[in-house]
Amino acid sequence: MSQPKIYVTRTLPDQALALLRPCGRLGLWEPDEAVPRDTLLHEVRDTTALLSMVTDRVDDELLDHAPQLRIVANMAVGYDNVDVAALSRRGVLLTNTPGVLTQTTADLSFGLILGIARRIAEADRFVRDGGWQAWGPLFFVGRDVHHATLGIIGLGRIGTQVAQRARGFDMRVIYTNRGRNREAEQRLGCVRVDLPSLLRESDFVSVHAPLSPDTHHLLSGPQFRLMKKTAFLINVARGGLVDQRALYEALRDGEIAGAALDVTDPEPIPMDDPLLSLTNCLIVPHIGSASLATRTRMASLAAENITAFLAGQTPPTPVNPEVLTPSQG
Repeated sequence: MSQPKIYVTRTLPDQALALLRPCGRLGLWEPDEAVPRDTLLHEVRDTTALLSMVTDRVDDELLDHAPQLRIVANMAVGYDNVDVAALSRRGVLLTNTPGVLTQTTADLSFGLILGIARRIAEADRFVRDGGWQAWGPLFFVGRDVHHATLGIIGLGRIGTQVAQRARGFDMRVIYTNRGRNREAEQRLGCVRVDLPSLLRESDFVSVHAPLSPDTHHLLSGPQFRLMKKTAFLINVARGGLVDQRALYEALRDGEIAGAALDVTDPEPIPMDDPLLSLTNCLIVPHIGSASLATRTRMASLAAENITAFLAGQTPPTPVNPEVLTPSQG
């Protein structure tokens, strides 16, 4: 009996690949860029297990090309790149990698808060361009983070850890969420409010909500007009949560003070996107989980989901567990 094919859409740390090699025939897209769509559709024709990235669209078209596919292990917490309903209809399991990237992503979120408030990237460019010739009392003044109000949209794992970090800066933390996070309220002093109130009161708005049809362009022109003119937007969740054109206009017209983005829509951001012309917009290339330890753990968890499934066991982090057989469930 031939071994199942496992296809990995990007080069992973050796630790993760070592978990996969004994379990089947390993196919790997090695260039450090997204696998071309036609290549992916060709490779999945005889694939049983697919280890995918957020840049890979997993939908009915792909499933039509993959009659043997049984599991998709998405190396991310979010899975808006995957049509979960399509997988479930065909009995294909989806897994993700929650938990392991929480702390690292929260670190970046707070780094972006500090970076945009204190104009760190802007000041670095100024020095490198030869602009530092003198000093004055108002030279590169920014905004204080300590004792400011932080509004968190989506107080899940990552949002809660951002709130934890905010305590060290004596920030007031308010949040909006689908459900109440009583643990964060009791332990961290977070206060739940509705979205309009959060936007009006916050000095920093940090977005940590999942992307869905209901949350697409959750923040657009009307929402930006509710924010303080001195407020900053931080997004490390998904680019589609923010109406990018409306954000550009709000930043250009001074409706809000600045924005710091780890995610854009689309990704990579086109070089002619008007956001790139603004000095009050800090953009980094989706590096929220990009520490060596965290990316290794994410890749290993994705691999562990595949190895468990192929061994007839319950994978650690299934998204649609209803497709599992009784012996696996």
